[in-house]
Amino acid sequence: MKHIIFIKSILVSGVLLSLFACNKDDDPTPTDLAQKEKVTAFLEAVNERDVATIEDLVTEDYIQHNPFIPTGRDPFIDLLTTVLEQNGTQVQNIRMLEDDNFVAMHNLWINAAPFGADTVVTFDLLRFDDNGKIAEHWDAIQPWESQTVNGNTMIDGPTEITNLSETEANKALAVSIVQDVLMGQNPDNIANYIAEDYVQHNPGIDNGLQGIQDAVAFLISIDNMFQYNTIHKVMGEGNFVLTISEGTWNDTSNAFYDLFRMENGKAVEHWDVIQPVPTEGLANDNGMFGGL
Repeated sequence: MKHIIFIKSILVSGVLLSLFACNKDDDPTPTDLAQKEKVTAFLEAVNERDVATIEDLVTEDYIQHNPFIPTGRDPFIDLLTTVLEQNGTQVQNIRMLEDDNFVAMHNLWINAAPFGADTVVTFDLLRFDDNGKIAEHWDAIQPWESQTVNGNTMIDGPTEITNLSETEANKALAVSIVQDVLMGQNPDNIANYIAEDYVQHNPGIDNGLQGIQDAVAFLISIDNMFQYNTIHKVMGEGNFVLTISEGTWNDTSNAFYDLFRMENGKAVEHWDVIQPVPTEGLANDNGMFGGL
């Protein structure tokens, strides 16, 4: 489980799919779209360096929580049209879920040297304001690891959102997992929350309930167990729940983004991104968890 502090990140991550099959002249304007559709349109604009669409969808004074990008829309556009353009950086959205006025994304970036590695995985969270524009952004980023203990990649697995009626129950389940297991309040309850055949996408942890237990035992044995201290946000839609937490690991403060897939009252699959919280060279003072 090796993680790196990154020197740069970006406002959001995106999707490579086309939004509409209709004639371009019949396409709705970006402001006519639903929230997920707006995010998709925005992310396509990121890949195409379409400044006009970005200006239409994002508030001029949007609040940036990536610690290395100045707050506001213009600094993002400058990054997009200079550094990302020069590197040919592209992004693919893997999963997207919506909860109230927030949209969360699980993404893969290629040609991503400006973010610290050629390929990176990110979670991005966007907040929409009352006028339906993107107003605030949080993220965490981790380099791609092709060799994994469990044989899975950092992004593969199901993407379909199902069981919308179970959203609130699944959000509560995710909170219980973090509080009891990851915060250590009642770690013996782990079998109540995690399926025996749990599919793991953290590159350093094996599959199954036993894989988690073995990883925890190893980290304790080397006196390097991660500690979750605060849950800042819980995002859920149907069978998927994303928790954004703050804690310590490797003697540093970290942002922990954990995405769970739930089924029959238990977590059956897990993806994550862990990023150390920087304390130097900050481009804004909003904090990685401010406003959540």
